[in-house]
Amino acid sequence: MLARHIRYFQAVAEHLSFTKAAAALHVSQPALSQLVRQLEESLGAQLFDRSGRATRLTDAGEAYLQYVRRAAHELQEATRAIHDVGDLSRGSLRLAVTPTFTTYLVGPLVEAFHSRYPGISLNVREISQESIEEQLLAGELDVGIAFGEVSAQEIDAIPLLDETFALVVSTLHPLAQEKSIGLQALSTESLVLLSREFATREQIDRYCLKHGIHPKVLMEADALGAVIEIVRRTRLSTLLPTKTAQAQDNLVAIALEPEHLTRTAVLMRRRDAYQSFAARVFTGLAVEVAAQLNQ
Repeated sequence: MLARHIRYFQAVAEHLSFTKAAAALHVSQPALSQLVRQLEESLGAQLFDRSGRATRLTDAGEAYLQYVRRAAHELQEATRAIHDVGDLSRGSLRLAVTPTFTTYLVGPLVEAFHSRYPGISLNVREISQESIEEQLLAGELDVGIAFGEVSAQEIDAIPLLDETFALVVSTLHPLAQEKSIGLQALSTESLVLLSREFATREQIDRYCLKHGIHPKVLMEADALGAVIEIVRRTRLSTLLPTKTAQAQDNLVAIALEPEHLTRTAVLMRRRDAYQSFAARVFTGLAVEVAAQLNQ
């Protein structure tokens, strides 16, 4: 019975309206109001301020909502734990990656995982590193693959491999036969880069600022595939990991000299989250596949 009271309270707290909450729950508004009042009586505290036109949470209501949300998350984790199967004949895994890994790491990793555990359903999202961390903390992801600069202390980062950036051009570009390029020469290049919402762009901007490089950014894109296609079809160049270029047809990676732009790819997971069997074996497999790519 208490579970229903709490569910009704949470609905009103989310909608800040008894009318909208009742509609969402498919119950009558008087019934909803009665159960919320019963909850308030049992707690000995008023959870909602009903005096104005809009329904608002009281201070007690705000505090109670935080614990209700936390409890709801723990119950979801408990449900996943119960349905988790040790022999991996079934189950699920929620994975998110930052864009540059899609071309050369995620493909081999998913291939290896699916071939070994075909009964595990895999949900893969390509989002920014900031979003990966947020969703890991919210319990909306099991694991993420991004970079070593993790912001949240609650997230563990397991090193996978090191990436080295290069100037990436098409085979028709005037520099396509070059093996390396000096840093100052980058200022004369016309570039297409990932937009500033991505960690990759932030790292590129910091590198250019450090070395006094003033790139001519003629185009920006919010998808790695778009950047690659633009480079492939134009005389524009870009800065991407060497392995990303090597995984594509008709692209050439030109080394940056004398100081390389490098970063470490990591597998991220929330430190205190329940780790399903699927998440555990995926983590081990990611380290294994990354080691092969590093050879």
